[in-house]
Amino acid sequence: MGTYTLRNVVLVHGGFVDGSGWQGVYESLTRDGFRVSVVQNPTLSLDGDADATRRVIDAQDGPVVLVGHSYGGAVITEAGTHPNVAALVYIAAFAPDKDESVSTLIAGFPADGPQPPILPPRDGFLLLDRDKFHASFAADLPAGLAAFMADSQVPWRVDAPAGAITDPAWRAKPSWYLVTTQDRMIPPSAQRAMAERIGATVSEVAASHSVYVSQPDAVATLIAQAAAGTADR
Repeated sequence: MGTYTLRNVVLVHGGFVDGSGWQGVYESLTRDGFRVSVVQNPTLSLDGDADATRRVIDAQDGPVVLVGHSYGGAVITEAGTHPNVAALVYIAAFAPDKDESVSTLIAGFPADGPQPPILPPRDGFLLLDRDKFHASFAADLPAGLAAFMADSQVPWRVDAPAGAITDPAWRAKPSWYLVTTQDRMIPPSAQRAMAERIGATVSEVAASHSVYVSQPDAVATLIAQAAAGTADR
């Protein structure tokens, strides 16, 4: 890519939340001159979310850094084979391999560690237990903000976490990974194992699963590093 500066960033949210949680990251990146777009995943199926992401990538004027949080990591793994994707950034995210899904990865979490407080499906949709949301998903956020996130959850259709990866983008694209060491949704040990498996450049931050809300500058810093590292290749 020579001296081309990679300036397009596409942000992909996870399950139970929507794209508005990226606002702090958006503001940090745009201040630094990046052009940032936020995908609104329907979270009805992995295929649908990958399609929604590809449409946003199609609208960019050049190569992009594709960023996923949590379940969004599965989405960028599936959609990131798009020819305009130059780099992948996983933020406390799932990084499945071919034929794996978020559900199969969750099933492999250590049994003695914290478990995501996902309620049994109702009409095929999943939600987190609102009373456990703060402690599990957003422990480093103010109680009021965590309550708002808990009470504005987006129902997650079971087909989305069950969606299997067809062709993992990280096999062909350079990747970065931000491990959240106080995460009670995806164990840090599982994050580190996935990051190592995909050959990611890893950073760690003492944060909850909601790092993209609680420490947006740390997230933006890693995204900027990915943009610079990819431009240098």
